Amino acid sequence: MMNPHDLSHLLPSFTGAENWRSGAVPVFARGEGCYLWDDAGNRYLDTLAGLFVVQIGHGRTDIAKAMSEQAEQLAFFPSWSATTPITLEAASLITDLAPGDLDAVFFVSSGSEANESAIKFARQYHLADGQPTKTGVVSRIDAYHGTSMGALSATGLKPIRDPFLPLLPGFSHVPNTLGYSDGVEAARVVEEEILRRGPEQVGMVIAEPVQNGGGSLVPPVGYWRELRRICDRYGVLLVADEVICGFGRLGAWFGSEVVEAEPDMITFAKGATSGYAPIGGLLVRRPLVEKVLDSPAGSFLHGATWGGHPVVMSAAIANITAMREERVLDNVAGHAPLFEARLHDLAGAHDVVMDVRGTGYLYSLALGHSRQKGRDYSDEDSKRAVYEVLPPLALEAGLHLRVDDRGGAKIMLSPPLVAADDELDEMGERVSQILVQLAACM
Repeated sequence: MMNPHDLSHLLPSFTGAENWRSGAVPVFARGEGCYLWDDAGNRYLDTLAGLFVVQIGHGRTDIAKAMSEQAEQLAFFPSWSATTPITLEAASLITDLAPGDLDAVFFVSSGSEANESAIKFARQYHLADGQPTKTGVVSRIDAYHGTSMGALSATGLKPIRDPFLPLLPGFSHVPNTLGYSDGVEAARVVEEEILRRGPEQVGMVIAEPVQNGGGSLVPPVGYWRELRRICDRYGVLLVADEVICGFGRLGAWFGSEVVEAEPDMITFAKGATSGYAPIGGLLVRRPLVEKVLDSPAGSFLHGATWGGHPVVMSAAIANITAMREERVLDNVAGHAPLFEARLHDLAGAHDVVMDVRGTGYLYSLALGHSRQKGRDYSDEDSKRAVYEVLPPLALEAGLHLRVDDRGGAKIMLSPPLVAADDELDEMGERVSQILVQLAACM
């Protein structure tokens, strides 16, 4: 008889071999709202919305029903020289939510594919504009933009880049906004990099409205306005990676609205369907689309078999409709102050919390030996905390959470957007329990 908890045949993503081989990885069998149950019946509070994904919460039968009904009618047809009514409906719905004149959407199936599509669109746009050498991309240190080779080349996390070198040429990384209080000053490194390389070589700047890698880095006021000025001055396209920040995570449909960004393209994924089906997408400003379509190529020369998949589109429509009807974004706006207050309470009570960073429902607790004494973890301590100490403590506390050592050890907290007083209070209490044990272990 097959062992339902046999992990040996699955090669997992970014999961430590020791935990996987030991069988310590939980196997989740059911979800409802903000909670998960493993295959042994143990309940966990989901403090990461799966993986910054499940905005509307787990266990929504309305979304499952919409997907089932669409599958019965037409399960698949590609948006490749043809399309389907539900795909057109989803495209209209999402572009209506998008800021500015970002009113064309190219659907794919993941955030990596979305960022790969942005890289390719930027190259084709500049080619159509008579500037074929503008192929370079500037991104930021510690930023994560995906795992496909183009997206990984834009990613600024050395440990996950190095095993796959050499990556694509033409990509460079500048400091992120951590430690800056002035937006113009923080953006200056981007302009300096464009000038160093030569504007004729740089076609695109990509950044998250709030950078996840490095610990929920909220940019200083004016940063994105300055990025817009810089990109306009040198004829560079500005891309907002909203794979995490989009669809309510920061309290607005798109994080660009929160940080006053005016990008030429937005990439999205995750929250558009709340994870009920794989999705990704590239939103593009209309004038850029027309430039490409009017070029000798006559089309965007990129394709995705699953882009605009009818069942996925039904999930997106049902998810966004439910989020609107149930005023989920209002829930984030109303409870974000409580969320932030609970995290600052934790910092006040636990000296191992070095900093609280984030906004909306996207926060990180930076960890170290002592905030009061200014004693950070060493790299070795960070790895021990993240890979050995914290994972079992989280499971014992009944929490599904993410711990990370990119830019120092941290706990990342990003619950479903339906989380309210009870869940936020419970999260605070259980994380407090973990921090007490962490201090004793380190």
